Amino acid sequence: MPSSGLNLIKLVVGVSSVEELAERQKDAHNTRKHPQHSARLPVVHTRTFPRQSEEILQGGSLYRVISGLIQCRQQVLDLQTETRADGTQGTLILLSPEIIRVEPRAMRPFQGWRYLKPADAPPDMTNTQHTSLPPHLQKELMLLGL
Repeated sequence: MPSSGLNLIKLVVGVSSVEELAERQKDAHNTRKHPQHSARLPVVHTRTFPRQSEEILQGGSLYRVISGLIQCRQQVLDLQTETRADGTQGTLILLSPEIIRVEPRAMRPFQGWRYLKPADAPPDMTNTQHTSLPPHLQKELMLLGL
């Protein structure tokens, strides 16, 4: 079931697959302890804090662009400010560990994150829809309208 709150969308840099993203999120640098959860949660570091944070925390997800395609989402569980090592302010997006694949959709590169309205978000894929095609082939087929 797609997320119900306002969503965020962000590029994943240096990752070529959903499986690689899942492995990266196991690294201690990419997780944080949260008082309401027993396990460490995946975290995304970003510069700016979303002004519409309340709407995001009402069931919103972070959709991830990998290899030019929106490929998955994770529910946003919390948004926190942080002070970085250089003294600047940043934001932590704490995510559910569950990665949900979505119907791939082409997306041009952009910096930072963007808001994504629920009506504009790609639907979740079912297990029968999962494809083993590499992302670059999925993107080419999509651009061809196939």
